Amino acid sequence: MGARDDAAAATLRGLPAVHELATALAAPHSLAVAAARLAIEEERADRRAGARARDDLTARARELLEALAQPSLRRVINATGVILHTNLGRAPLAQAAREAVARAAEGYSNLELDLDTGERGSRQAHVEDLLTQLTGAASAMVVNNGAAAVLLAACALAGPGRAIVVSRGQLVEIGGGFRIPEVIAASGARLIEVGTTNRTRLRDYERALEEHPGEIGAIMRVHPSNFRTIGFVEAVPVEALCRLETPVIDDIGSGVVAEAALVPALNDEPGLRRSVAAGAALVCCSGDKLLGGPQAGVLVGHSDAVAAARAHPLARAVRIDKLSLAALEATLKLYREPERAVVEIPALAMLSASEAKLRVRAERLRSGIGPAAVPVRCAGTAGGGALPLLELEGPGVALAAEGEGGPVALARALRGAAIPVLARIHEGRVVLNPRTLADDEIDLAVDAVREALRP
Repeated sequence: MGARDDAAAATLRGLPAVHELATALAAPHSLAVAAARLAIEEERADRRAGARARDDLTARARELLEALAQPSLRRVINATGVILHTNLGRAPLAQAAREAVARAAEGYSNLELDLDTGERGSRQAHVEDLLTQLTGAASAMVVNNGAAAVLLAACALAGPGRAIVVSRGQLVEIGGGFRIPEVIAASGARLIEVGTTNRTRLRDYERALEEHPGEIGAIMRVHPSNFRTIGFVEAVPVEALCRLETPVIDDIGSGVVAEAALVPALNDEPGLRRSVAAGAALVCCSGDKLLGGPQAGVLVGHSDAVAAARAHPLARAVRIDKLSLAALEATLKLYREPERAVVEIPALAMLSASEAKLRVRAERLRSGIGPAAVPVRCAGTAGGGALPLLELEGPGVALAAEGEGGPVALARALRGAAIPVLARIHEGRVVLNPRTLADDEIDLAVDAVREALRP
């Protein structure tokens, strides 16, 4: 071993033991030990790399201790302009839904108890009437997410030994890499593809029914939520499919209940009412997209089809939990007053926010931040696999990132704020879009930006 190796070994021997450093930290023993171990391992790696020894290892351990004490799942401020940001939890909840979650979490609840009889009840009872009233369906149920709703529908109406017919143009991949053929395979049903990628006609479905008599359990129609095909294309409307006298599963994706007259941006997205009125056996959608509620999967439709879904063994595996159910009930209740829903459900309010309202928020941002902020025009999107062609232009604020690391470093600093702020980098500047900021988040965003810009 040379002199250099001897010196490196000596400096490593000078590091304290984990238990010694942990005793200097005012924290529960296990947390103090974890922070101490991280600090020592970090220092050991730095010294091996030739870095100078840290002056105060205890201070670094305290920093790590503070980070370890933070919850992993945290509130963030969304300044990206993407309304249904999947990475940020999709639709933010309305105040009424947040309050409902708090009440359900406070203690016990009548989740599966009929208070009139004292007998066991169904958790579906809390939302079934609301869903049937809002959609016109004969029956309804909810599960834990949209993909589960589609899988359960396939299992209930087809399953092993039966087949499901799907247009080749609708064999889409949904979030997380899940593909419709794989969902159908998981149900045990056999997939029968009809038509072509760009054009499928009613005759294609009729031919499949003629060629496979008695084998087909359902026709599945899938809305291409996160993309559009344009040009030489043709698809069969749900009304025509429902006239084929074979159960139709209509996966409409984003769950539009709001009236397009109140939120014009929703014109290009299929609604629950239309599919129910057409006669689809089961209509499936997500709860946390354009419905504006919590993560959930909604199934509405014929009484016998919903009953089959409820009776299937998979239904218990994908059942909704009490907190999501509370949030969903509160969200659906807001839709009983359509004008109120557009104002109080954040996703709808963001979609329909006026230029004047956005300008006021942008000016609050700009004036609060100071000279580093300049007004810009920026584009927002629906996100979350909904309305992929929609661009929501409006006022925003751009930050000049002149320090070391430029806009990437500034965006990282914003994510490191006490309440992280998520922004977009566009044309070499960090852009804050006020469309996805609540009024009470403006000052929090300003504080985070001013701290991030401080030399």
